[in-house]
Amino acid sequence: MSTLHWAGLLLLAVIAGAVVPFQSAINANLGRGLGHPLWATLASLLVSIAVLLPVVLAMRLPLPSLAFITKAPLWMWAGGAFGVCFISLALTLLPKLGASGFIALALAGQVVASLVLDHFGLFGLVERQMTLPRVFGAVLLIGGVALIQFSDTPAKAIIATS
Repeated sequence: MSTLHWAGLLLLAVIAGAVVPFQSAINANLGRGLGHPLWATLASLLVSIAVLLPVVLAMRLPLPSLAFITKAPLWMWAGGAFGVCFISLALTLLPKLGASGFIALALAGQVVASLVLDHFGLFGLVERQMTLPRVFGAVLLIGGVALIQFSDTPAKAIIATS
């Protein structure tokens, strides 16, 4: 893979991450306006379908294999449930934790879960051992999360809530 191609993939990954706080903040406002976070989750997913369907049709993608759909293990369909969970929690927690606090904590959870997924090669992923440097990187990230989350909280308040 060329360096330019690799840099393009890295940039796309950064963009994918950058849209999450915008999505969460917008959905949190939508949830307040609609009266409950789950209505905003539903609205977000319906808009996703409305945006994605014309793209799929414009690309003239072939229909998925009915044989695969009927034989796929149940865990393969869990992605949608995880999406509902993330969207609902994001729009509920973001107003309480702030955008940086929520995203930092969500990222810490993603890194820890990713280490486990990689280590065991779950869901068809290539196994990548949970080495000391990888764990240390996760610990550094979680330390960064603590700094982001608690940097504006007086030390007395942190101690009092412990």
